[in-house]
Amino acid sequence: MTEKKIPYKIYLEESEMPRTWYNVRADMPIKPAPLLNPGTGKPMTAEELGGVFCDELVKQELDDTTREIPIPQEIQDFYKMYRPSPLVRAYCLEEKLQTPAKIYYKFEGNNTSGSHKLNSAIAQAYYAKEQGLTSLTTETGAGQWGTALAMACGFFGLDLHVFMVKCSAQQKPYRKAVMETYNARVTESPSAETAVGRAILAKDPDNTGSLGTAISEAVEEATSTEGCRYALGSVLNQVLLHQSIIGLETKTALEKIGVEPDILIGCAGGGSNLGGLIAPFMGDRLAGKRAPYFIAVEPASCPTLTRGTFAYDFCDVGKVTPLAKMYTLGSGFIPSPNHAGGLRYHGMSPVLSQLYHDGLIDEARAVEQTRVFEAATLFARVEGTLPAPESAHAIRVAMDEALKCKETGEEKVIVFGLTGTGYFDMAAYSAFRNGTMVDYIPTDEDLAVGFANIPHLEGIQ
Repeated sequence: MTEKKIPYKIYLEESEMPRTWYNVRADMPIKPAPLLNPGTGKPMTAEELGGVFCDELVKQELDDTTREIPIPQEIQDFYKMYRPSPLVRAYCLEEKLQTPAKIYYKFEGNNTSGSHKLNSAIAQAYYAKEQGLTSLTTETGAGQWGTALAMACGFFGLDLHVFMVKCSAQQKPYRKAVMETYNARVTESPSAETAVGRAILAKDPDNTGSLGTAISEAVEEATSTEGCRYALGSVLNQVLLHQSIIGLETKTALEKIGVEPDILIGCAGGGSNLGGLIAPFMGDRLAGKRAPYFIAVEPASCPTLTRGTFAYDFCDVGKVTPLAKMYTLGSGFIPSPNHAGGLRYHGMSPVLSQLYHDGLIDEARAVEQTRVFEAATLFARVEGTLPAPESAHAIRVAMDEALKCKETGEEKVIVFGLTGTGYFDMAAYSAFRNGTMVDYIPTDEDLAVGFANIPHLEGIQ
């Protein structure tokens, strides 16, 4: 196959779309540690988790043996409205960088939510509807997950209450308008609507919020409201399972054009995009087959993998959620109000944390937001798509790797995930252009405050 026979965009046929999600846990030699009941220190049971999550999602959360889980037909039909998403050859970026590297990106922004989040949102809403529930609660950082779940709940006729991190809500007011268009109710977090929110505001009236705080508020409401459950857009095993459709489509598209990736790059906040993108390729590594070099990219302002500790910790600030074994900065860590709202979570997916701890994810890299927006602006100008700040972390490292190839002359194949669009992030782009954007990197002393809140469990940690 000659070089120019590879088109700019590679689409799968509808018949080539995945019919099952891939559960990478089934192939992991060391499974992620179980969620623990914060009261007893024992693994959470299905009955206990059922008070927070939908029953079918609890089964998926606890299943670490089934490799392939069928995608219900109703979800497959919904996926067809915006999937398969394209795998794009970044010819213009290659030319701009004058690199011999071959760059591809999987674009997940072709839906109203503007991101990959809809892949799991529609699944979670479907299972809630099937169970006969009437409403869901959730949190959102940048607003992509909240928008996606609002779309999914609107489709199935479910009520939705979204707790949106305060600084993100103030940076992106039109995200709220989109969610409300789909009939969701949106509250800035921390709020006076929950006990945990009121307690936080009493101590710190100017608290700008965090994903951990918003999670606490959403879980509190879900567990105290009849016919309601909580839905999470990242971190959990069930979410990475649903997002595996990204990697499955990417792998099939690359095989279709006879290309094997050398480097696979994803942005990392809670882990939904990165986990979904790398899952089937990681399956190859776990099976002893050829696999790419995996790079997780996170913001320097919230350096969970690169500077966090691998320990059991609460998933929320209010400490009402189960304990998860993960790379964490401490549930009380409040990151600076950077412009990558979806990458502000204090912890990393237990699945990805275990893979990284075991050396199966090759590298984690933290980057400053000014370098991220430098890459995002260049990408927008040459590739024509304005990327979300979260996605731009992967773009930054993809460009760095491509420039290394320019120096060495290596023709590596670089693939990264473009998780979504940045059209609600114009305040951030303006801050970069007018020079008011600053880079915040927490000191060791800053991190120590968060680490001090990590529980020490005798015989478990």
